[in-house]
Amino acid sequence: MASKTSPESNTEKTTAATFVHEAGYEEGIGDVQILKASSDDGVSLKLAKDGITVLVPQPSNDPDEPLNWSWTKKLVVLSPLILASLLTDFGENYGVPLFAPQSKTFHMSVEATSASISGSLFLQGAGGVIVVPVIQRIGRLPVLFWSQFLCALSVMAAALAPNYASFTAFRAIQGFVNTAPQVIGLSIVHDMFFFHQRARMVNIWVFCLMGGPFLGPFVSSWLLLKLDWRADFAVLAGLHGFSTLLVILFSKETLYDAYQIQIKGSGMLDRTKLILGITGLKATGRPTIWTICKDIVSIQLRPQIFFITVIYTMVFIAWVIGVNTTVSQIVLPPPYSFSTTAEAVSWVAPMIGAVLGELWGDWFNEWLFRRYIRRHNGSYSIEDRLWGTYAPTLICFVGLVLYGEAIQHTLHWMILLLAWAFIAFSMVATMTAVSAYCLDSFPNHASLVACIINFWRTTGGFCVVYFQIKWIATSGAAVAFGVQAMTLGVAFLAGVVLVQFNGKRWRLAHPPPKAEN
Repeated sequence: MASKTSPESNTEKTTAATFVHEAGYEEGIGDVQILKASSDDGVSLKLAKDGITVLVPQPSNDPDEPLNWSWTKKLVVLSPLILASLLTDFGENYGVPLFAPQSKTFHMSVEATSASISGSLFLQGAGGVIVVPVIQRIGRLPVLFWSQFLCALSVMAAALAPNYASFTAFRAIQGFVNTAPQVIGLSIVHDMFFFHQRARMVNIWVFCLMGGPFLGPFVSSWLLLKLDWRADFAVLAGLHGFSTLLVILFSKETLYDAYQIQIKGSGMLDRTKLILGITGLKATGRPTIWTICKDIVSIQLRPQIFFITVIYTMVFIAWVIGVNTTVSQIVLPPPYSFSTTAEAVSWVAPMIGAVLGELWGDWFNEWLFRRYIRRHNGSYSIEDRLWGTYAPTLICFVGLVLYGEAIQHTLHWMILLLAWAFIAFSMVATMTAVSAYCLDSFPNHASLVACIINFWRTTGGFCVVYFQIKWIATSGAAVAFGVQAMTLGVAFLAGVVLVQFNGKRWRLAHPPPKAEN
């Protein structure tokens, strides 16, 4: 996003802008000065309502800039994104309880049928990378609209698919077009909210992303008691249709460039052009596809992002997705022999874990933030965000070991579900801290950072589906999940601890690329 100064006041605000930079009241490289210093009383800085918190970045005087929107308008604009984000992994995992009835329709084993989710998971990651240049070129709103509209069509086509091959193909298309909210989310949060507000907003967004994998199967399991799997899938298509309607009614374009004339218009035709992307295509001064692709690679190779995504995020999420996508194959057959109803109810456990993870992330990250700036004269080092991963990672470690032991020794089903809840809690709480840190490291490249996180998250999930059940059958659940817990511990040391102690030095040595918009 461009600098937050309006075009008509560029010259007169040069001195103030220089001061903002030199005093640390901006983000992206070193520490961020959050509270106004007493020595800065002679400088006109825009502050929050408390009178001491500096608004970072400093907004312009343009009421159309998303940072200047009212709190109510921001929440209304955020609501379609929240539902769309919820439906991403909600929809991906919606079909997990349907593997058994589908195996009868397609005359395949349940294990073979479950592979239908792999292509969809993989294309979620690839789609996230491909959609970034489109987001930067035509804007956030049209990409969000087209993702929900095309996803509704692809899910309906999957529900009507005559055979396994066509069903898998349409599911893959679903994953490809449905990934946009996972990439747009950080950009919209960055566009509308100031630095001191973002961790809480990121937490809400992450909760919807990470809570979806548990809520989706829960809903589809209950519907499966009354509907066949095709009608069950049609309900998912309807949810995406409703999401499309919310985007049309309430979403606004948040991509703002103070140096470009904002294309305005309140008529139906103008609104239609904006939603379809025609307005964005006509906009000038936006980055080329080559520039965006180059920046994605450049950001990925910076050590402060490389270790925490390629090593930690991929390993962590792989094991979580591995549990989610195979749990039905574990609890339905003996020795647990869950009924269809019992399996549906079992998804309440990870949902409770996810809700607790959201509450923990909201409280703990805010406490961390306030504690740090109180102890450091209003200055904030973004590596402090990563303390939010320590307790959740430990809980996930315990959850994986407990889950494996429960299966291996046929412990009571309550222990199995408790372990699952531990893992769900950890996923939501951890990804809030990781996403906030990555956004704070590259604030003007939010969609690029989000696509990198999304790529490695889905890559891990794509891979684990192929070997999880076979690994358990070959080595035993205790060994399989014990090894997963150990690799998580190593990934935490190499991906989080290493970045936490070296991140600031790396950020100074490898600053962000030039912001394009």
